[in-house]
Amino acid sequence: MIQGIVFDKDGTLFDFAATWESWAKAFLLRASNGDTGQARRLGQAIGFDLDQARFDPDSIVIAGTPGQIADALLPHLPGQGRADLIAMLNQEAETAPQAEAVPLRPLLGALRARGLALGVATNDAEGPARAHLDKAGVTGLFDFIAGFDSGFGGKPGPGQLLAFAAQMGVPPHQVVMVGDSTHDLRAGRAAGMQVLGVLTGLADAQDLAPLADQVLPDIGALPGWLDAQDNA
Repeated sequence: MIQGIVFDKDGTLFDFAATWESWAKAFLLRASNGDTGQARRLGQAIGFDLDQARFDPDSIVIAGTPGQIADALLPHLPGQGRADLIAMLNQEAETAPQAEAVPLRPLLGALRARGLALGVATNDAEGPARAHLDKAGVTGLFDFIAGFDSGFGGKPGPGQLLAFAAQMGVPPHQVVMVGDSTHDLRAGRAAGMQVLGVLTGLADAQDLAPLADQVLPDIGALPGWLDAQDNA
């Protein structure tokens, strides 16, 4: 019996491309002081095509932490401090426009009405993550919100997911982890949870299927999936 669901944020609750492509362009131009050529080179370092405003499927931004993104950029930004660069990344992230993968309030409200505990586990920093959930008006619908800097580590490690299960008092095998990247699904497997992939990130079904119990088009398919489990 499923008692909890823990969601990745970017690419799962929010459509990845619609949200982060605009963030990447704004951040890269800021970091390069408006120098388009430099912004283009910085984009290459993190797997982002500035001219096409498009991420490579293996971009570090997809599943990496702000610290990992900063480390990829620092060799191209002599004189830039790591802490200042991470702060810049987080500042731009907080203001990134968020495109909900599906209308979140009705979906999350319906899941809570089933008696499910709900959590968010993201490799984003917790501050920007809460800002994004606040803007969507859904922070209060979650029992647990953790970023890579919340003290539980980041994905693909299982720390955030195990912390959710422990705080909710739910056995991990009765929790579903829902995510759009292989990092998410590997974290769920490592935590001993059921895992579902969604296609609102940049990974396709072929990438996710080997690691997932099932791949859904988006989180809007969750109620139907839960009904199927109840009737199995």
